[in-house]
Amino acid sequence: MEIKIKNLTVIIIAKNEEKKIENCLKSISWAGEILLIDNGSTDKTAKIAKSFGTKIFSLKKANHAQLRNLGLEKATGNWILYIDADERATTDFEKELSSIINNKLSINYSAFAIPRRNIILRKEMKHGGWWPDYVKRVFLKKTLIKWDGELHEEPVISGKYGYFNSPLIHVKHDNFSEMVEKSNIWSEIEAKLLYEANHPKMAWWRFLRIMISEIWYRLIVLKGFLDGPEGVIYAFYQMWYRFLVYAKLWEIQIQIKK
Repeated sequence: MEIKIKNLTVIIIAKNEEKKIENCLKSISWAGEILLIDNGSTDKTAKIAKSFGTKIFSLKKANHAQLRNLGLEKATGNWILYIDADERATTDFEKELSSIINNKLSINYSAFAIPRRNIILRKEMKHGGWWPDYVKRVFLKKTLIKWDGELHEEPVISGKYGYFNSPLIHVKHDNFSEMVEKSNIWSEIEAKLLYEANHPKMAWWRFLRIMISEIWYRLIVLKGFLDGPEGVIYAFYQMWYRFLVYAKLWEIQIQIKK
């Protein structure tokens, strides 16, 4: 019989993740409590989660900070782990987390950052900035005050961070269609935030500088080319994404001017 980590709540933020959420849930079956914060799914995401005994809460048209804050409000465990539907916990990760929560390790931290193994286009990326890719995900609940930020949300805590040795597995993008679909959504949000931050007017030379800087940084400085064709392809995709963000910013600036 599987031993549960009783004083742990795992929170999953998801929208239309029916293809990935089952594997995520199977990897955290040892959690004492699992919450799904559903951001308006129209597929079977909630139904699949419910079959695993997950508690479902819905919040439509909310940003990531609002979704994470709802999870914080509903969690009953003393410790919280945030995990995305496209992430998987390993056995080593479970053991390390259990040791911390059950005080088997002497710790002076109230929160932890976790490394991630990023699987992109079905290959694990080890360069280009994709390892160790630390994310802040484990918290002693009483020290997590709130989350802030519309797109790249950040936790506000009282205390200090420690770092896990054991990684999560992040199945980031399986194919180009998925990449393009998500990029269209994220780039709109990012462009709006740049406009609200009074970004300077976009000019032709800014586009060139942004794209050249991005591809140089990903491919050469961070050695993305060492990940083979997938690394090169994804570096160019990152360049295209930066272009898309600033093209949408330019579009907003032109529309407002009119």
